[in-house]
Amino acid sequence: MSIKKKLTSMLFGQKAGAVDGAAPAAPETAGVAIPETVTGGRPDSYVLELSSEHPLYRLYDQRRQEVGYLPAPRLCLDEDGMLSPETARLELNRLRAQITSACNARLKEARGKIRGGSGKKRQSGAKAKEEEKKGGKKEEEKKAEEEVQDGPPVLDAMPWFFLSADKLLAWLLVFPPTRRGKDVTRTQIYEALVRQGIGYGVDARLLDQLAHSDKKYFNLYLVARGKPAFNGVNGNIVDNFPRVIEHTLEVNEYDQVDYTALNLICNVKQGQEICRLIKPTEGEPGRSVLDEEIPAKSGQDVPLPQGRNTEISEDGSKLVASIAGSVEFTGRSFQVNPVLEVPGDVDFSTGSIDFMGDINIRGSVLSGFTVRAMGNIRVAGVVEAGSTVEAGGDLVVVKGILGDGTTTVQVHRSLFSKYIENATISVREDLQTDCIIGSSIYCGREVVVQSGRGTIMGGRVWAAKRIRANAVGSRSECRTSIHLGGSPCDSFEQEMIKREVNALEMELERLSCQPDSPVRSSLLGKAKIKLMTAEMKLRQMESRKEDGEKDDSDKEEQENGRLECAVAYPGTRVHIGGDMIRLHQTKRSCTVTMVRGEIVVM
Repeated sequence: MSIKKKLTSMLFGQKAGAVDGAAPAAPETAGVAIPETVTGGRPDSYVLELSSEHPLYRLYDQRRQEVGYLPAPRLCLDEDGMLSPETARLELNRLRAQITSACNARLKEARGKIRGGSGKKRQSGAKAKEEEKKGGKKEEEKKAEEEVQDGPPVLDAMPWFFLSADKLLAWLLVFPPTRRGKDVTRTQIYEALVRQGIGYGVDARLLDQLAHSDKKYFNLYLVARGKPAFNGVNGNIVDNFPRVIEHTLEVNEYDQVDYTALNLICNVKQGQEICRLIKPTEGEPGRSVLDEEIPAKSGQDVPLPQGRNTEISEDGSKLVASIAGSVEFTGRSFQVNPVLEVPGDVDFSTGSIDFMGDINIRGSVLSGFTVRAMGNIRVAGVVEAGSTVEAGGDLVVVKGILGDGTTTVQVHRSLFSKYIENATISVREDLQTDCIIGSSIYCGREVVVQSGRGTIMGGRVWAAKRIRANAVGSRSECRTSIHLGGSPCDSFEQEMIKREVNALEMELERLSCQPDSPVRSSLLGKAKIKLMTAEMKLRQMESRKEDGEKDDSDKEEQENGRLECAVAYPGTRVHIGGDMIRLHQTKRSCTVTMVRGEIVVM
């Protein structure tokens, strides 16, 4: 290798075998210098990769032939790691399209000047001959003119800008001059900024240094950053009471459940804060690099969930209780229910109770008395035979329900009781107890009998979704009916209305046998009105039931019913829809459900 080639290779990075004056071959990595990592140690996935045939490299090779050495192009969008990978990917695609268009335009302009320059040369040559005849220009002027017109086109350096889609970032790439064109200057860059309309967030220090940098050409620089807009934060509600009360009963090491620990009443004092409001914040508008305002949205206000017996504080930031009672969230608002405290039993000293709020009975509900409440009911003792209890919310009976076949309990949410014996129970949601004996149970969701004895013995238990028990039936083959699927609570209400109709018909019969009197006429009229109302309700329920049977969704509910038990004794009957299966032998760890239209014991 000659000394000239060695010096050229050391100074300009040419290969030993390159021909003098020829441009080095483009690298295999598309001509882009790609470092292994960028700031922050992230993979450098924000560098635009271009093929060696791209117009940018044709411009790059042309400039390198003119000056002999030129740093490799680097088109990196994100040196600081401020763009997300998805945003960077989208911006790289936009950059690829726009830079390709800009480079093609630059090459087209250069080719056009070459053709124009050649035509001018031919025209001036014709003029020279004519002037030679006439004694025209001097020989030195003709040579200087030919030198300017000969060779590559003469173009000045050109700043080119790329703006992000949101106009918050602006990058600069400078195309170099050709041959005797003028290099880029600070003034030229600022004039180009003005023409582009970029006037906010400009990095003046970078621009001042760029004009004197040896890497000012074919490198992408972030020269302006806008100010992003920040939307306001929506208002929020901070609760001091739970919106959903978890009905979790813990089983101790003796497999017993402490029902006294289940307290469904959240007491609140008058004036006590139930929840408070965090007000929304205003949005902060931004500014684009084009010095245009970017609007911001303010946070949305959230109303306080005000319900019955609650009020909003004077400053509008708090919801407080207007009376003392029990806090409950109804799905849309907080309300305070008055709490009736019964210090002892419900007996002749209190009479039957019908209350609009919650009731806390520290004793028992004695035989023959009725307790009704719009809210929750908690009974610390026993619900005795012949009594009636109706709760608009949940019902907790700490010591159990001991009936005689006439005891009726209706719960519009969930029921928790130590045991249930010889009673008729309707529960809209879930039922949990230690033992069920000889009772009629109608449950809208799930029956759980797994603590304590965990036995279902005799009677009928009907659950829409699932029944879980330790044992079903008995060794003596006591008849126990399990019904799954359907609408148990609707059937219960229908049966209760039928009982009411029968009772009213008997009452009318009894009154019709009595001698005429003003009292008889009054009682007879009232009984007829009650009977007509009950019969109308019954017809409506029967009509709804017929419509439900025609609906295919009813079949899906039936198929979802399941019986899960540790042991099921003979004599147990399982009904799902219109099908029934009777167990003739003991089944252990079994599941009974409907599979493809057939009841299966697994």
